[in-house]
Amino acid sequence: MDRIAAALSEAREMLDLFGDEADAQAEIDRSIAHCERALDDLEMAANFDGEFDNHGAIVSIFAGAGGVDAADWTQMLLRMYLRWAEGHGFQTQLVEESPAEEAGLKSVTFFVRGRNAYGMLESERGVHRLVRLSPFDQAHRRHTSFAAVDVIPEIADEEHGEVTIKPDDVRIETFKSGGSGGQYVNKTESAIRIIHEPTGIIVASQQERSQAQNREVAMNILRAKLVQRAAQERDDRLSTLRGERAENGWSSQIRSYVLQPYQLVKDHRTNVEVGDAQGVLDGDVDAFIWPYLQTRRASATATS
Repeated sequence: MDRIAAALSEAREMLDLFGDEADAQAEIDRSIAHCERALDDLEMAANFDGEFDNHGAIVSIFAGAGGVDAADWTQMLLRMYLRWAEGHGFQTQLVEESPAEEAGLKSVTFFVRGRNAYGMLESERGVHRLVRLSPFDQAHRRHTSFAAVDVIPEIADEEHGEVTIKPDDVRIETFKSGGSGGQYVNKTESAIRIIHEPTGIIVASQQERSQAQNREVAMNILRAKLVQRAAQERDDRLSTLRGERAENGWSSQIRSYVLQPYQLVKDHRTNVEVGDAQGVLDGDVDAFIWPYLQTRRASATATS
């Protein structure tokens, strides 16, 4: 911040000394633009002060109501987030996908790795609603479909804290890898599904080449889910003590994507609206992420 103030002070001095001279004005404009970028970076950094904000993210998408349209919507959301991640220079890794019978996906899970990936994608947790003319309806009627997005932080082994997984608490199943995983999908029973009996949490991995690799990936996801569950339970207890009602991300519709009869994407938490629906579906999600983060930060400041 001191460097920014010094740069602005220097720009003001140049303006006082050289007035409207073209060379001086160009240098002043460059200095101001640099300060604006530095302030934007500081504002972004301030948004990522949560415990796991700077971690990678584990994203799961589940088809909801809407039949084949919901399964197709799940695949569209997968594409949207993968393109968003690519635009930010994040690495992605598909972990598990369950194809629907006719088209699309029943569910999919993938990693997004990069600094602050979880801090940004945490804003996407909740139910996403799509309204469009269904390509699967011969009468070309308008359909509404839903998909739920879950986002948890990717957590290193040393950060799991008190979360332990007892061997007797898990049931491990093997199955054949499926989906469109490409040349590395092994059609033998190398895929792993782990059921955590005490909580009912189910995780799976099918994209690695061996059972051992898929088991390791699935166990890492299970540990992360248990850490997130413990944190959520702690927050819920605090909310109860404060007399607040904890928000249920899974039952709340956070965003609507309307493609017919007009094009509009609206976030119901921040009331941000974007008319370029296709641009959003092509990965331009930041228009919704940043306002949400600023709202979250303001709320946290008000209650602290």
